[in-house]
Amino acid sequence: MDLGIRGRTAIVCAASKGLGKGCAQALAAEGVDLVINARGAEALEVVAADLRGRHGVRVTTVVGDVTKGEVRERLLAACPTPDILVNNVGGPPPGDFRNWSREDWIKALDANMLTPIDLIKATVDGMIARRFGRIVNITSSAVRQPIDHLGLSNGARAGLTGFVAGLARKTVRHNVTINALLPGPFDTDRIRSTSVVLAREQGKTPDQVMAERAQQNPAGRFGTIEEFGAACAFLCSAHAGYITGCNLLLDGGAYPGTL
Repeated sequence: MDLGIRGRTAIVCAASKGLGKGCAQALAAEGVDLVINARGAEALEVVAADLRGRHGVRVTTVVGDVTKGEVRERLLAACPTPDILVNNVGGPPPGDFRNWSREDWIKALDANMLTPIDLIKATVDGMIARRFGRIVNITSSAVRQPIDHLGLSNGARAGLTGFVAGLARKTVRHNVTINALLPGPFDTDRIRSTSVVLAREQGKTPDQVMAERAQQNPAGRFGTIEEFGAACAFLCSAHAGYITGCNLLLDGGAYPGTL
């Protein structure tokens, strides 16, 4: 299926590994030119070289922490008129809310709510003027089903989701959509780091926790970044103009609800 976005340009944040990398790979496979960002220069350049070599697309790298204003400025300078924006920022650490300070909460909100909103603000009017835009926010399954030890993430990502719910209804008539992908358990560094915390609490090894979590999922496994990237690419496609303000859950059936 031709997604109809060959020759478009996308910004993909946190694209050197994990879910962001999966999204960058899927978009490049569709012929989308990329501006990709991550904190680690070496890993980011490896991804960029691979995408250029395999798909023949233009790939520009912007190294730095996207939660920092000056990094966002450089990102937008490298791609001032994106057709596609994939917001992705690593989640805050797990823990007990009793141990979190006001500064911890502000940091989580700045990273997982305010940073994506700032990038949306900087790009959405241009998309409206050009009558094409696809914005995808990578959030978390915790938006649908809160995870007790990820309270910082629960709160910040739910805030972003609430904001987008209103804006997405205003932009869609201009062929600009805003949606979210809600990942459940995927085989990434993030799930491995949270497994270390859970292992310590449960008196198990991280590998034991990982294996148990995989088997507890209805799919009997974790998701792959390729599966995630394919979902992102479709939401960014020319065929997805009637989908907006939606939160697509990718969790192997873990969420127990009917809706």
